[in-house]
Amino acid sequence: MSEQPTPTATAHVTAPYGPLADALTIAEFGTVCAPTPAQSCVLIEADDTGLTLRTHDWETAVSVTVPDATVTRAGASLLPLAQLKKTLTAMVAGETKATAARTTVTLAGDLLTTDHLTVPVTALPVGDFAPAKKPAPTAAHLDAQELYRQLQRVLPAAGKDDTLPTLTGVQMTLTGQTLNLSATDRYRFAVADVPATPHPDHPATAADHTLTALIPASVLTRLSKYLKTCTGPVAIAFGTPELTLTIGNTTLTIQPLHGNLPRYGSLFPTTVDTSLTLDRATAQRALKKCAALIAASGERGSPVTLRWNDDGTLTLAPRIGEPDDLARIKGMTLPFTTLAGTTPKAREVHANPALLKDALEAFAGTDTVTLHLRDLKEGSTNVPPLLLTTGTRPTGENYRHLLMPVRVS
Repeated sequence: MSEQPTPTATAHVTAPYGPLADALTIAEFGTVCAPTPAQSCVLIEADDTGLTLRTHDWETAVSVTVPDATVTRAGASLLPLAQLKKTLTAMVAGETKATAARTTVTLAGDLLTTDHLTVPVTALPVGDFAPAKKPAPTAAHLDAQELYRQLQRVLPAAGKDDTLPTLTGVQMTLTGQTLNLSATDRYRFAVADVPATPHPDHPATAADHTLTALIPASVLTRLSKYLKTCTGPVAIAFGTPELTLTIGNTTLTIQPLHGNLPRYGSLFPTTVDTSLTLDRATAQRALKKCAALIAASGERGSPVTLRWNDDGTLTLAPRIGEPDDLARIKGMTLPFTTLAGTTPKAREVHANPALLKDALEAFAGTDTVTLHLRDLKEGSTNVPPLLLTTGTRPTGENYRHLLMPVRVS
């Protein structure tokens, strides 16, 4: 006698293993922080619109439709996502990747069937699952790859200290035709702009209408792995307070953090005393050497020093050893071109090598980096922050990175 599906699981569908497995992988984003067994599950909904998978862990909600799926009976099943994925993987074990992707999977309530096997999966009552709110109307569209590229620049600057939760987020602000991304951990501040096409029926089309949300950097880091392979437009919507991103057949709704990041307008200079361009690859090579010397010396935590000599030569050197040793260290020369102002002479700026490494990596895809400097104020010993931009102006083009110098005795 065949085993019957439980009354609580009523979805009947068939789908190729490949698209179904891909959809379940995306759905996992909505179970990372699940507080209850039901929210660790995937809600499988079968109706006249097709097969939709839903997850919701109160931090992120995911809705993804499965292409090439066929609904044989409308209904819903709530199944533990981890168990479902492992069971499906086991059922195609021993097959080539191509054969596994084409394998037809049939779900009848809580029974999984392939050409070779039929096994039940634990089912929970559908009513135990708490669905997410309906997403807000789309405010604008973004290019998926441009959003991914700028997120990769900004995310490393977000704080990791949970005692300062506001600094662990990325501020996403839509104004007119620009989505601004910003993040800071107090030692650096990264700001990037993503072109946006406002939805014609949304108030955000007005240049003075601003929508903003502080989104956990940890969530965006996970989601950026999905964005990496996406093409085409991304719809963005700002709810109360959720932020929703829709990419193709996938909708991701994220709960924001409380509060907002400090306003960065007053921190980033609009005028500087010197602007110069550096060869990025040369600077990275010099930094690797300096970081390796710091590690070899055992003086972990030591900064690196950008030094302009009396003749205007710029070098990068590790700050290691006793005072007498410091005077004998000669750094690697960094060729540069002065764009504006006067080339600094007899000046030093110390930087955290790990943070400088992140800053240089943020300019991936460009041969040069523009470095902007401000002179010390008269009577002050506080060295102004270093400003790095993609463009030649301190206001930047689509990315700016402010790096706080290290104070040394």
